[in-house]
Amino acid sequence: MARLVLITLIIVSVCALAGCNGVDTGRAQIVPSSVSTISGPAVDITKTTEADLSENIATSRQSYRRGLEVLIQHYTRTGNNMKLGWAEKELAALDAIPQYNYVVEATIAGPNLKATKSVSEADYLFNDAVRLEEQAGQFLVVKDDNLLRLALDKYNQLIGKFPASDKIDDAAFRAAGIYEHFKDYTIAVLYYQRAYQWDPQTIYPARFKAAFVLDYKLKRRAEALQLYQEALRDTAPGQHWRWRQTAEQRVKELTGEVKPEELPQEPLKQYK
Repeated sequence: MARLVLITLIIVSVCALAGCNGVDTGRAQIVPSSVSTISGPAVDITKTTEADLSENIATSRQSYRRGLEVLIQHYTRTGNNMKLGWAEKELAALDAIPQYNYVVEATIAGPNLKATKSVSEADYLFNDAVRLEEQAGQFLVVKDDNLLRLALDKYNQLIGKFPASDKIDDAAFRAAGIYEHFKDYTIAVLYYQRAYQWDPQTIYPARFKAAFVLDYKLKRRAEALQLYQEALRDTAPGQHWRWRQTAEQRVKELTGEVKPEELPQEPLKQYK
């Protein structure tokens, strides 16, 4: 028993000398068990904004990923194939988990922005996002979801950093398409709406697309009908004519002017 106590005292002394008390020595640190490293510091949610909480989640995700990547490098270097397999499986599982951006940029920005100014930094960010989005869809059958998420992040950065840029409606429309791809249909509708709210003369069929998603994806057909009617009223007759044909037909069906046996399924082809 005395020998065990002596060994324990020696280990504690060595740890203290080696920097186990929390000083960064460049090596893994032994954290005293009395310090909680799992729950982290207490957070007063009554004094913390949603943006702060969302940023904390994003930071924690990045730290978790980086920790697994370092662990994989370690086990690769040391040749511990069993634990290497564990770490790789855990990283793969992390990639498979849906990760949401809980702060929706279009909600924060609101409907009253105006796409008026040419901003070179915003133009560069938009072009970079478009490049990533197009690269993600270079294969017609399967899209690269990781590249789409990178593009989406850049569109949202543009909206957040350059709210007066004449590219915010472009970014909102393209972001809406990505949200639609990920089946986040409610958010997609919001971004389509922001596109024409921020630029009422936008070149994109944003009103038609918002109505289409409300109609076929969310089954909110009363709202869809109203938006189809607004789109037909506020869009020039020669503009987006394929979408106009779809909208005119759906207005007839939804108002009962034309009575199909049942509401049609989603069309096989959507127009840009």
